Amino acid sequence: MNVVLFPNFKKKNALNCAISACDILNELQINVYADAVYEDEFASKKYIKFGKIDELIKSCDVVIAIGGDGTILKCAKLVCKSNKPILGINSGRLGFMASAEIGELGELAKLKTGDYKIEKRMMLDVRHVFEGGERIYKALNDVVIARPYSKLCDFEISASSRVVSNMRADGLVFSTPTGSTAYSLSAGGPIIEPDMECIEFAPICPHSLFSRPIIFSPRKTICVKIKNADADVYFSVDGTEGIKFYSGDSLEISKSEDYINLIDLKENTFFDSVNKKLMQSIKEV
Repeated sequence: MNVVLFPNFKKKNALNCAISACDILNELQINVYADAVYEDEFASKKYIKFGKIDELIKSCDVVIAIGGDGTILKCAKLVCKSNKPILGINSGRLGFMASAEIGELGELAKLKTGDYKIEKRMMLDVRHVFEGGERIYKALNDVVIARPYSKLCDFEISASSRVVSNMRADGLVFSTPTGSTAYSLSAGGPIIEPDMECIEFAPICPHSLFSRPIIFSPRKTICVKIKNADADVYFSVDGTEGIKFYSGDSLEISKSEDYINLIDLKENTFFDSVNKKLMQSIKEV
C-alpha cells in the first residue's frame, strides 16, 4: 500500500503529527511518500521516498492531509482528477472535514485492514467568463463574491437563464453541502448533510428585510453578474486569494462531474461532528 503525505507545516503541531504518523505507517509496512520540498523536515526518516506531488498522487492508494480544513481543501484541488481518497488528520483548530485528531493516530491501522468508510463529496465548477476568455475553478466548499471593506454591491442572480433576484448586499456565498458548515453557516445559511447534492446560496448582509438563503437543484446552472460599473468586486474559491470580478464578467456556478472521496476511520456521523465541533468553543492551537 502506498500513502502520500500532504502536510501543512504552518500549523504548529503538524510536524510532530506527521512524524508520528510516518512511524506508525512504517510499522504497518505501508510505503510512505512525500513531496521533495519536505526532505529537510523528514531528513531523519530514511524510509520516506520523495518526488513531485502530482506524480506521487497518481500512483498512490491514499493521500493523508495533515493540518486543518484549509489543508484538506488545498489537497482536494490536487486529488479531484485522480479520484484518490483523502484522509484528513486535524492539527489545527476546527478540522471539520478531518477523520482523526492528533491523539488518534492509532486509527491509521485501519488503512491496512480496510476497516473504514468512504464519503463521496460533491464539488462545484465555477466558470469565470471575462473579456477575451474564461477559466474554470473547482470548489469543495464554496465560492464567495464580495467587495472589500463591507461595501454594498448590486448583484443579478439567475438560475438556468431565469432571473432569481436582483440583490444589494455585501456579497454572496454559493456552497456545496460540505461547505454549508463554513462561511455559508456564518452568513445565515442552513446546515446540509454532506451526502446530499444541491447548491446552497446565502447572501452576506443583504440590504433587505426579505432576502433569504436558497437551496438550488444540482441540475441548475447559476449565473452571477454585477450591475455596478465601477464596483471593486472579487471572488474567492475555497478561501484562495481573491480574483478580480469586473462589470461585464459573469460567474457560472454548477455541480461538477468531479467528486472528492474522504476517508472516515471512525464511522462518525455528520451530526456527531456538528455537536462536537460547532456546538463547543474552538480549541486553542
